[in-house]
Amino acid sequence: MKIAKYFWDLNPKALKETRQILADPRHPKFVVRMVSFLSRCDKPRELFSLLTKKKFVAAWPDIKKYWFRVDKSSDFRDWWQSIYEGLLEEYGRKQNRPVGTAPVQFLRVGKMIKEARLRRRLSQRELSVMLGISQPDISNIEKGNNNITLERLTLICKALGIKKIEV
Repeated sequence: MKIAKYFWDLNPKALKETRQILADPRHPKFVVRMVSFLSRCDKPRELFSLLTKKKFVAAWPDIKKYWFRVDKSSDFRDWWQSIYEGLLEEYGRKQNRPVGTAPVQFLRVGKMIKEARLRRRLSQRELSVMLGISQPDISNIEKGNNNITLERLTLICKALGIKKIEV
């Protein structure tokens, strides 16, 4: 695959370097270049010709975190998130849990958040707008699929009036 169509702003030397960067998730420039690539590419086949699916699954949380910092609202990011979620079934086995299941604590917190949101008669979309995070992220939190930060949990709890959390 010719990456020049996605990195039209790079010279030939930088293009060669970029191909190497995209093949190595440990490279310091990997996340930045991957966000550029994914924001311009809508063909999973082309991504997976550069990077294995397993490496993508491992790298996605860092990619998504950086991408969210540089672009709060991105349809491309949400689309790649759905690709990632589909791949989790195949490559996401963690902590000896059956594939596709979340840790019990995540499920409990997600259920508590969903119940509080429904009590306030908010849709996931409305809550996502209030919080400045994507609706798919709200959905994943409620399903227990996301390991959210304490900062994000605090933000959600304040918005929903949750005073106490039990895990």
